Amino acid sequence: MSKFTNKKWFCGIDISKDTIDVNVIEKDNPEIKREIRFANDFKGFDKMQFWFSKNKIELKNCLFCMEHTGTYGLLLFSWLTQKEIDYCVEPALQIKRSIGMTRGKNDKIDAHRIATYAMTHCHNLKPFELPAKNILQIKQLLTYRDQLVRIRTSFKNSIKSHQQYQKLSELISIARDIKKQIDQYTKKIAEIEKQIKEIIAEDEKLKKNFTYATSVKGVGLIISAFMLVTTSNFTSFENGRKYACYTGIAPFENSSGTSIKGKTKTSHLANKKMRSLLSNGANSAYKWDPEIRAYYKRKIKEGKDHKVVINAICCKLVNRVFAVVKRQSNYVSIYQQNFLQ
Repeated sequence: MSKFTNKKWFCGIDISKDTIDVNVIEKDNPEIKREIRFANDFKGFDKMQFWFSKNKIELKNCLFCMEHTGTYGLLLFSWLTQKEIDYCVEPALQIKRSIGMTRGKNDKIDAHRIATYAMTHCHNLKPFELPAKNILQIKQLLTYRDQLVRIRTSFKNSIKSHQQYQKLSELISIARDIKKQIDQYTKKIAEIEKQIKEIIAEDEKLKKNFTYATSVKGVGLIISAFMLVTTSNFTSFENGRKYACYTGIAPFENSSGTSIKGKTKTSHLANKKMRSLLSNGANSAYKWDPEIRAYYKRKIKEGKDHKVVINAICCKLVNRVFAVVKRQSNYVSIYQQNFLQ
């Protein structure tokens, strides 16, 4: 049973870029509304604390709940962590679907709905832990790297058309300038990857898990770094299956009674970026891992679709990474030569 079931107050917060809308529900008197808006900064949070004290709402006996809002909630999470106040962060879609059919919305209504959700589902909620500083640094660097890669790809795609133009226009300066831009972005991306490695090397636990993860063929710097971030250094997911669900590579049955016999398929509710990276890793593993290559060929001969087999390899990679991290040792291939025969 969650420790939140004993809370007296439930505070729902709707976070936007500049403001936070606060709605507090008392467990014994849920019909009484207490709502107010504050600035989304440390001064606003201090004013919120004074407002709670003025209304005789005990912070230690209150559960704060909010939706995932990307970077907009980081300051509030940090403030709540410093004050040692219990709070949870839930997916927006989960809160929306739990409420049922609704009409209309605004920030105040959303805050009240979040507070109601927290009070109703308090027995299932888990406290949110703000990621460590080095995890946040790696996450920010990965985000920046992803932006630079997209820009570089755009330049790479455009240079081809300009090279065709210059055959007739004889204007070579544009293609030359684009080539310089591509080289500059490549250098920046390499510098970011170096920074990520340095941050990982400075923390012994990160370094160990990173080494174990990259010992799995198909899992390189970027995939392992993303896994460190999305799992908070392999502490927020119990096993590979749950992480596979999170990334959208775990297959689920799709049937009902005798009338619906759908194909087993993956869910679209997933971390699509991580799913894409794992697909790249699966293709790499096919090239460099004899066991994976033999598995792929065997499944294709059985009539399996290419995408289905690649997805299965993604699951294998995830399970291997979680296995080596759990036992704290590098991956050792058990491939045997007669496996190909």
